Amino acid sequence: MNQLLEVSEISKLLKCNKNKVYELIKSGQLQGLKLGRMKVSTIELENFLSRNSGKDLTDPFNVKEIS
Repeated sequence: MNQLLEVSEISKLLKCNKNKVYELIKSGQLQGLKLGRMKVSTIELENFLSRNSGKDLTDPFNVKEIS
């Protein structure tokens, strides 16, 4: 079932801080939508993880393959 998660929930699932989630959204790596607060669908989160498996997203504006 598709649900909307807030940035704080996404950051806990990805084990990163909220600023990193906002950076991923701003860079276009993670698609968010704003309904009051920024939210991400669970389907988008799953797609994001699949698309970026094996990649270094330390700088989401300059994504690299993990070597």
